[in-house]
Amino acid sequence: MNRQTSIPALRHADAKERLVVIGNGMAGCRAVEEILALEPDRWAITIFGAEPRVNYNRIMLSPVLAGEKSFDEIVINSAEWYSDNGITLVSGDPVVHIDRAAQQVVSRAGRIESYDRLLIATGSDPFVIPVPGKDLPGVVTFRDLDDVETMLAAAEASSKAVVIGGGLLGLEAAHGLSLRGMTVTVVHLMPTLMERQLDEAAGYLLKSELEARGMTILTGADTAEIVEIDGHVGGVRLKDGTEIPADLVVMAVGIRPNGALAKAGGLEVERGIIVDDDMVTSDPAILAVGECVQHRGACYGLVAPIWEMCRALAAGLAAQPKGYSGSVTSTKLKVSGVDLFSAGDFSGGEGCEDIVMRDAARGIYKRVVVRDDKVIGVVLYGDTQDGNWYFDLLRQQQDVSDIREALIFGQAFAAGGALADPNAAVAALSDDAEICGCNGVSKGKVVACINGGAASLDAVRAGCKASASCGSCTDLVERLLALTLGDAVEESAKTICGCTSFGHDDVRRAIVERGFRSIPEVMQELHWSTPDGCSKCRPALNYYLLCAWPGEYVDDQKSRFVNERLHANIQKDGTYSVVPRMWGGITNPRELRAIADVVERYDARMVKVTGGQRLDIFGIRKEDLPAVWADLNAAGMVSGHAYGKSLRTVKTCVGSEWCRFGTQDSTGLGVKLEQMSWGSWMPHKFKMAVSGCPRNCAEATIKDFGVVCVDSGYELHIGGNGGIKVRATDLLTRVATEEEALEHCAAFVQLYREDAWYLERTAPWLERKGLAWIKAQLYDDPGAVKALASRFLYSQQFMQDDPWAQRAAGDRADLHSHVGRITAGPPPGGARLAMEPAE
Repeated sequence: MNRQTSIPALRHADAKERLVVIGNGMAGCRAVEEILALEPDRWAITIFGAEPRVNYNRIMLSPVLAGEKSFDEIVINSAEWYSDNGITLVSGDPVVHIDRAAQQVVSRAGRIESYDRLLIATGSDPFVIPVPGKDLPGVVTFRDLDDVETMLAAAEASSKAVVIGGGLLGLEAAHGLSLRGMTVTVVHLMPTLMERQLDEAAGYLLKSELEARGMTILTGADTAEIVEIDGHVGGVRLKDGTEIPADLVVMAVGIRPNGALAKAGGLEVERGIIVDDDMVTSDPAILAVGECVQHRGACYGLVAPIWEMCRALAAGLAAQPKGYSGSVTSTKLKVSGVDLFSAGDFSGGEGCEDIVMRDAARGIYKRVVVRDDKVIGVVLYGDTQDGNWYFDLLRQQQDVSDIREALIFGQAFAAGGALADPNAAVAALSDDAEICGCNGVSKGKVVACINGGAASLDAVRAGCKASASCGSCTDLVERLLALTLGDAVEESAKTICGCTSFGHDDVRRAIVERGFRSIPEVMQELHWSTPDGCSKCRPALNYYLLCAWPGEYVDDQKSRFVNERLHANIQKDGTYSVVPRMWGGITNPRELRAIADVVERYDARMVKVTGGQRLDIFGIRKEDLPAVWADLNAAGMVSGHAYGKSLRTVKTCVGSEWCRFGTQDSTGLGVKLEQMSWGSWMPHKFKMAVSGCPRNCAEATIKDFGVVCVDSGYELHIGGNGGIKVRATDLLTRVATEEEALEHCAAFVQLYREDAWYLERTAPWLERKGLAWIKAQLYDDPGAVKALASRFLYSQQFMQDDPWAQRAAGDRADLHSHVGRITAGPPPGGARLAMEPAE
């Protein structure tokens, strides 16, 4: 992107000294923040950036690639920050020349800016290994948002990726691409993954975990060539002759300080730009900070040292020199579900003592390296809870001889049990102990922020940025809030997300009362603070509009989660699981033959009977999904919506037709409930069950809506949950007939659809609103049940389209023929086969 923009300062005073910053990234902007904190009125600041966007958190690109965050959620400095601080931002127009004699810089577009002080923060460049094919289309690096967008586009159109480099960035890229459905192979030259941060044992555990997630990891593998097919990447050939097919190749083998501009300007540059302890270069008028610098022979590629450099730079400019003396670094891997921490020197050697703990059953490995009674290195895998404590011991160089025997067991044990309370353990950390590594925030800064008026987690995030990035330190921040304020901690406002000051109820009400018909209209009229929303608010707005305007609003697929877009559940190995709907848990020979044929034809690795009385087919490749859907459709089967915020299953027992204890036809009612409700989008997943007697074999009393059949009719239960937090249902009412049970179910579902917050299950919704309130909405007005049920059935006219048939055949007539066969009753094919729950 070559577009350039300029955000001019709102105020400018000629008397101010002119500070020009080359680099609108994390280092440059953090340095400016530190400068403004010490001397807010001294400088007239201009920032040049190569990218056409504001400053964002590069270390959070991995969650963006993985689909866990949007770009708006990783922005550090919004456009308002620049204007509010009188900063002129020139984005998309990098500086190409420094005239030291005239104290001016010249941009690519020819813009000339004079300076009294110049700050260079040009960062680093990705290292591209010099092999044939390195310049082919389809070869990318992983350094900025443009790289992420290239990879996301490739993941949509392609299926195979090779990541060259098994370091921190390479593994995060591989994880993100795997979650996007690509088959990923990691090629790493060294025998151990992340060899600079991990020892051999931890590297083995990490390799095993990633392989269990479906990645192929090749260590000791040397790339010889990137293979070309039809002018594009076609694969990677190793020096041992192995060839790996690939549509995308990601180069993540390392970085190099970007000192080219400084060198061309005559500054002293070796590996990086040479700076002193105040970050001053060989020219006293020019400073440098970040990955582009070399300090005392060392170059750093992690954020914590950069934050320390920025503080030293600002203090030096303000004539309050603190001096930067180098950094001890720690590393955490941003791969969901992998807990990994390392810090310091764990190479061992003479005079070093290794303290090691292994727990194979739990996948835990801990190694602490001690020399002269001081911790010099730490590697933690599987349990990183004490990472900050070990790092604090390492940085402080504390004598650990008194706690040597308990050191490996963590902070609580080392303190003789006195710190078994997690709050006490946090209280024992020193003030300069690192709390938030992403933003370089110490315990002392968090406490000062709280004492300065930040009484909630959101207020702390806004005030000092602790917990504002990856969120891994949220627990520590919340404990500091509790320790500092006690009961005075405020609950953060329940806004939909950080893009708006409105809560879910406010937005839902405005959509209906003001007639908003699109996501852009909602954002415009309700003054959204971001141009396109984020991954939290867009799905919510899409659902609220879909619920409010059935038949009018067109579902925005871009605003759905990946599983809902692909109509299948992505698994940790990058393949998908497919769950066809089985009405009330009933199946027949025709359906079973179709499932068996699919399993064999597409080499599915497992077929699993689910808790919802269906069959889940595991190991389906992304490219095979349409064909699998078509084959299942041909047998009269539709999507089970096992991936959706929608009706999942209606579990039944065989009831009075077969069971001697059955009081009613529970199976028949379950089928009718499922036929009535399938395809409906809801705030969250929704499960039902019908038990034929109070023995409750179908577990109806832990479902969102459950029916227990009794001699006199049907007991209707609501708000149950069988997940992590088990909750038994509350009795809603008793009815005498199937027709009443169906109508009350439709009314309850519609009330939940119209009132609950997006991603709120019925159990927390019921607890938030209260059973009395729900009963009042349904029964205080004699016509309420019928009105709500009518609205639900009306919306179902537009919801009961099978997404599998739409994508597999693209023929609406064929789609409705499938649906018609099913909604008329269980598909033909002989004797019924039901998955019966255990007594």
